[in-house]
Amino acid sequence: MTTEVRGAIKGARGTTSGIRFDAVSVAYGPTTVLDSLDLTVEPGEVMALLGPSGSGKTTALRAVAGFVRPVSGRVFIGDRDVTDLPPYRRGIGMVVQQYALFPHLRVDANVAFGLKARKVPKAEIPGRVAEALEMTGMADYARRHPRELSGGQQQRVAIARALAVRPDVLLLDEPLSALDAQLRSGMLAELARLHRELPDVSILYVTHDQVEALTLADRIAVMDRARLRDCGTPQDLYRRPRTEFTASFVGNANLLPVTVDADGVALGGTELKVETAGAAPGSSATLCVRPHLVGLGDGPNALRGRIAEVQWRGSTHRLYVEVAGHRVKADVRELRETPPLGAEVTLHFAPEDAVLLTAGVTEGPGTSDGSGTSGGSEVTDG
Repeated sequence: MTTEVRGAIKGARGTTSGIRFDAVSVAYGPTTVLDSLDLTVEPGEVMALLGPSGSGKTTALRAVAGFVRPVSGRVFIGDRDVTDLPPYRRGIGMVVQQYALFPHLRVDANVAFGLKARKVPKAEIPGRVAEALEMTGMADYARRHPRELSGGQQQRVAIARALAVRPDVLLLDEPLSALDAQLRSGMLAELARLHRELPDVSILYVTHDQVEALTLADRIAVMDRARLRDCGTPQDLYRRPRTEFTASFVGNANLLPVTVDADGVALGGTELKVETAGAAPGSSATLCVRPHLVGLGDGPNALRGRIAEVQWRGSTHRLYVEVAGHRVKADVRELRETPPLGAEVTLHFAPEDAVLLTAGVTEGPGTSDGSGTSGGSEVTDG
């Protein structure tokens, strides 16, 4: 995108962006599908809403878009209360999973559609369409119909249509889920580039894919059962989760029940040296260790067990080892000889690579800066 195009787009938007949910609840009859959501997306930030189906993440996005009406609470875009405004007056762009392109219209006409709906002066429309198509790398396809494009190209057109209205806020609802793995990886890179080119646009990105959230987001809001459970940077949620739900949903984790003692914790009859952060001796806790941080062979915090299953995953072997009645996962690189099932092996992990999740930590929403309660595809390395 040229400096002139970027400057025109940035100069045409308002000076305020960002999104704020103020105790927003949405219900369908007696069923609450979003429960008292408090969350702030800062101006220029990419916030991923990550969670399983039915967690409330898409409902939150639709509340910002104006497609659902909260039963309580308010929605703000910048300093404007938009709760009662129709979608076309909210200054948003939106991209959905299935692109929603008009098959009978050429690419340029699809991109122009939102501009016409907003009654942009006719003389401005061709230039705005050209800007958006250049931004998304689709300028050479302006005269084609959607059926003449690949899935990735169609998604770029959908993004161009959203950006053509020069939104302060961009809403992305599972935008890559219909693409194959290679196209998805390429589109993630394109979205990251667009964010760098338009750093003032706030992006709310709904996904159930952990890799997308970890790759693209400045912060991740973890949703489950209509509530916000955790919020923080991808690094914080992955490396130092505070709840079992976050540990299991953001990446992949070994979650082992242990008993706190004076020197660390005990797993069965094995003593392990880990930071207990003041947890009471004798109390129960859960030890979280990522599989790629578990090594094969002697080392600190050694665990002896028997091979229950081996999976080859290209660059790694995933070992499942029965240890003290629990199955421990280890992702081991460059395993030249696969150990037979039932073979006795030793696993180990460094004390600093484990996180102790205590029963006293409750799930709850994070603060807007990710400093409160911190805190698909499987993440196997960090």
